[in-house]
Amino acid sequence: MDKKQEKEKHKLGLIGRNISYSFSKLFFTNKFKKEHIDHVSYENFDIESIDLLPSILENTPNLRGFNVTIPYKEVIIPYLDKLNKKAADIGAINTVKITKKNKLVGYNTDCYGFKNSIKKHLKPHHKKALILGTGGASKAIVYSLKELNIDYHYVSRHLKKGVDYTYETLTNEVIKQHQIIINCTPIGTFPNVEDCPNIPFNAVNETHILYDLIYNPEETTFLKLGKEQGAKTINGLKMLKLQAKKAWSIWNLE
Repeated sequence: MDKKQEKEKHKLGLIGRNISYSFSKLFFTNKFKKEHIDHVSYENFDIESIDLLPSILENTPNLRGFNVTIPYKEVIIPYLDKLNKKAADIGAINTVKITKKNKLVGYNTDCYGFKNSIKKHLKPHHKKALILGTGGASKAIVYSLKELNIDYHYVSRHLKKGVDYTYETLTNEVIKQHQIIINCTPIGTFPNVEDCPNIPFNAVNETHILYDLIYNPEETTFLKLGKEQGAKTINGLKMLKLQAKKAWSIWNLE
């Protein structure tokens, strides 16, 4: 087989559930078109259960890697042969590389995307953060906040180990003490755009950063209400683009 035929083989994709809206496929399809990369394709693997992953691997020849999204960032780990150190520390995966020996190696590029999308907006008073949600997405955020020397507390619907506040126990004072509020839940994602995490927005002011990992819609109700209070607001699009570029460098298919 000549080199041209060899190059035409590569496939990448996204593993998730209900991912027809996905950013990743559009991002990589546009990237390949713009940069004349015609030896790689990218497709969605929309599966109801992570148990179907082995079937995808078996029935997708020349798959060289894939992204992982909700709800599989944690449950995929037992299916992998190896994790890089950062991914192991985080405990959640969003990028998998398939080696030439067909080994699955897990990485986390969400932490890179988040850290580099928020860093330029940080001021000296941004010392404490509230993290809304405790799922796989929040783990990369925690890792990044530690790297940035920002203290954090979890908010969830129910008190459990590691959770400091429920939405019912969030007071105005707690909001004022935490100048960064990060939504790591899917609440407010299209099509449920009116939904919003239940926090006391009246305590938010111009000293706050409200960051939403959601990118569809571009401005969630969470961000809209924060902006009305004078807060700096950031959606998840920049983070997504940065983590996707990092994933591409890991796959190294150029």
